[in-house]
Amino acid sequence: MTSRSVRPQHAELDHRLRRRGFLGVAAGATAASLLGAAPASAATDRQPATDRHGCRPIVPRGKLGIQLYTVRDQVQKLGFATVFKELERYGYDSVEFAGYTQGTGDLTLRQLKRLLREHGLRGIGSHVGYYSDNPDAYTFATQLEKVCDDAAALGLPHVGTAASPDRYGRTVDAWKRAAEDFNTYGAAARARGLKFYQHNHQMEFGFAEDKPHVRLYDVLLAETDPELVYLEMDIYWAFAGKHRFSVRPDGTPAPFDPIDYVLAAPHRYPLFHVKDGEHDEASPDGYHMVDVGDGDIDYEHFIGTALRRHRGRRADHHWLMERDDAVDPAANPAGSLTSARRSAAYLRGRRR
Repeated sequence: MTSRSVRPQHAELDHRLRRRGFLGVAAGATAASLLGAAPASAATDRQPATDRHGCRPIVPRGKLGIQLYTVRDQVQKLGFATVFKELERYGYDSVEFAGYTQGTGDLTLRQLKRLLREHGLRGIGSHVGYYSDNPDAYTFATQLEKVCDDAAALGLPHVGTAASPDRYGRTVDAWKRAAEDFNTYGAAARARGLKFYQHNHQMEFGFAEDKPHVRLYDVLLAETDPELVYLEMDIYWAFAGKHRFSVRPDGTPAPFDPIDYVLAAPHRYPLFHVKDGEHDEASPDGYHMVDVGDGDIDYEHFIGTALRRHRGRRADHHWLMERDDAVDPAANPAGSLTSARRSAAYLRGRRR
């Protein structure tokens, strides 16, 4: 698929997008006039085998995880060991950390690693802060070596941040500067056998303040080294971004589909957050959160599409259930562990 001619003032960004492999990702999107979806004509579905119940799971065996932020109230109340036992029972394969103690008191990384092993779980990644004004804070900017050393000691293959690249503002140059930070963190992570990643929310898909035709997520992709900086797509927030930012500030259309980013460069997306939402016109994001399988995001289509072969290579994707408001009794009276159980059952093919 060919793209429209690029405006001369955007030639540098266009060059970087081409080099990163992201042209053709988002119809009408930003600086490089990104158009259409990545071709998938050569792809064939990788269908997971049916389980003992005769159901076909949505997520392949060994690839279902959970972001522990979902059950943070139960970790604090019951401890990691009890929560890990429940997650093992629900059929989870891996966990992503949002802090290595979560209010449980003193716990060494060695103890935490042993608990994972005892319950058949793998630590797949960890969310760490991007930066802080406090030089003693545990962030990539303030304690890069320790952050990477701790992740390596725990045996994590990935370590990243859920913070926006807004540290220096929401201009193109500000995000280029943040991309330089991320390249630095990615190099430090790779030196320890890790992959550094950034997790999106909805605002990454917004437009630059100085160049409102430029989608900031495309700047991040173009300016980061694909061998050093990876992405964890939060699918719910990506669809919220689609709801909010499919029209530029001047009113011109700028549609995009989150799956097209994945198809354009599947190797850059080792991790995904799988959270669901029901359409909600009262919400600025267009959705409110529910358990996975209860909402309007078509995960059978999204995950099935992402699992296709891409140019003869299979990307190693991990699908991590999350529900941000699972601990809120008003939003989720059934409780966070129930959300974890029901979502796992759906993704395992045991609840339709």
